[in-house]
Amino acid sequence: MSGRLKLSNFAVSLDGFGTGEGLTEQEPFGHAGHRLHPWMMATRFWREMAGQEGGSTGVNNEFLKAHWDGFGAEIMGRGKFWTGAGPIPDEWQGFWGAEPPFHTPVIVLTHQQRDDLQLEGTRFLFRDTTPQEALAEARELAAGLDVRLGGGVRTVREFLEADLVDELHVVIVPILLGRGQRLWDGQEALEDRFDLRFEPGDDGIMHVVGTRRRA
Repeated sequence: MSGRLKLSNFAVSLDGFGTGEGLTEQEPFGHAGHRLHPWMMATRFWREMAGQEGGSTGVNNEFLKAHWDGFGAEIMGRGKFWTGAGPIPDEWQGFWGAEPPFHTPVIVLTHQQRDDLQLEGTRFLFRDTTPQEALAEARELAAGLDVRLGGGVRTVREFLEADLVDELHVVIVPILLGRGQRLWDGQEALEDRFDLRFEPGDDGIMHVVGTRRRA
């Protein structure tokens, strides 16, 4: 059985924005800054990855741990790999340093031709292709494990519109951004395609979990 395509730990504001306005290399979430992610950074799992002690061990922590379990590949948009203006610079290797956290092949959807990039434990493959073709390649690379849909907002919307997402997990953060890129635009009646449940997290967070209904 082919691995499932799963969106996990994708944070949005109360007004539905998954990132702010004015994205740059220095501010990859634009005017939103880090306001969508304090819940994540407060967990014990995140702190352990960062070499720190302490952190919460509740619902948020459990969801974050699941983000890294059972995946054999990831698909992300160009806007997650590079948020600066213009083409991806030749020397750019992503935001994650010499050893990115993925430790799987990562397909980056972009119209820009670029050679594959091999870093410690992670290989980035740059593809100008459709969501369907990207998912087919990612499933082959994942060798039976699940495929993570990594964002950004436009990429997630494209895969939802193509009805390719098997499971989704969206984290609603109790802030208002007012502007930026909104996740739910064009997703009317999503509840008709997904069985949805809502699970309260820590510190005002709400986890929205959906499983796609089969015909």
